[in-house]
Amino acid sequence: MSNIIIPKQLDIEDKLALMKDDAKYEVGLDSEAEKTALLCASDIKSKPAPPKVPKMFLSSACVFNCAYCGCRSGREERHSYCHAPRELAKMAVDEAKRCGHGIFVSSAIYKNADYTQELLAESVRLMREEYGYRGFIHAKVMPGADPLLIEKTGRYADRLSVNIEVAHSSGYSRVAKQKNKANILAPMGSIAAQIQSAKYDKRRFATSQTTQLMAGSTGEDDRTIMTLAGALYRKYGLKRVYYTAFHYLHEAKGYENEQLPLTQTPYWRMARLYQADRLMQLYGFTPDDVTPESEPNLYEDIDPKTAWALRHLDMYPVEVNTADFDTLIRVPGIGITCAKRIIEARRHCTVTHDLLKRMRVSLKRSIYFITCNGLYKGGSLLDSPDIRSALRTGKSELSIFDALTADEGKPEGSSC
Repeated sequence: MSNIIIPKQLDIEDKLALMKDDAKYEVGLDSEAEKTALLCASDIKSKPAPPKVPKMFLSSACVFNCAYCGCRSGREERHSYCHAPRELAKMAVDEAKRCGHGIFVSSAIYKNADYTQELLAESVRLMREEYGYRGFIHAKVMPGADPLLIEKTGRYADRLSVNIEVAHSSGYSRVAKQKNKANILAPMGSIAAQIQSAKYDKRRFATSQTTQLMAGSTGEDDRTIMTLAGALYRKYGLKRVYYTAFHYLHEAKGYENEQLPLTQTPYWRMARLYQADRLMQLYGFTPDDVTPESEPNLYEDIDPKTAWALRHLDMYPVEVNTADFDTLIRVPGIGITCAKRIIEARRHCTVTHDLLKRMRVSLKRSIYFITCNGLYKGGSLLDSPDIRSALRTGKSELSIFDALTADEGKPEGSSC
């Protein structure tokens, strides 16, 4: 009898602590994406991000054995938990009310995808119908889940997501053996179709979907990631693609024959991917613009918009008093909001360098690429190989506070 090990009974605090740890492997909110991007200060920012939303997990007992995941079935050194739908619903509503900004409900794959999806669907139903929660719910969809269960979940959620994870479908056999292209893209397509049909039928269903993509799991370049992201946005109407770093710091049981090298994707790469993503979604850039065939990887020292400008120096300098909107937003240091301010201001006066400064345009970078009423103040750097050094932006070790305050004093959420 001395060899019998009785599993520890987890209380609510234990489960919440484990869920917080498991949440590190999920990105589901714009605030987390923007927080990552801000680590490399840049003029590429979108609308103010919503506050952080807490994440609740139905179960951490996964039947899948993905090499990178803390919930993998081959990880034996941790406690697992599984909630009944009513227990999860109650905890999620309590956390959502405490936070005041919504909730993200996810899970490892418990028993099988459909069984887990049915439990998640019941959890969000209870949140709405029995606990009366009316706030934002983001619910995870399991790989390979039945469309009827997706419909049942989406009936009560505002956003759904299924994670694609790898940039090459061949990567599943390398780092996520139980996943494949079909059991990821099938539910993604089902969500997209049901969002559209719900709009047409005027019935209740989630209004958006997102996905998560790891960088570095297959040794892919950034061009591959941006090309895939562009295709996912077009085909499935995604609200966002979220990027996470592939970390493989300890050998995972079941992957001994794969000879996976221990690796940690650098954090700065994630920031650059988010910046390139926003350029494609908000600024009209294409995957070829941000990651051309000749330069398939993003740079650590300069942001992708600056890199594009340096590849097209023949376009510059541009005259801010006559350039159109699309030309202005391709100038390093001029974002969407400031471009609109410039166009509005020149209806009433001639735009000068001093006026740009008062508009909070980043002259530190834009000065090399513009003229104001014919006046150029960029010196001779535009035609010099030293221009890149002058345009280097925030380094990867910048804290979030440093990144926010380093970018020419612009307030958080500014598009300049």
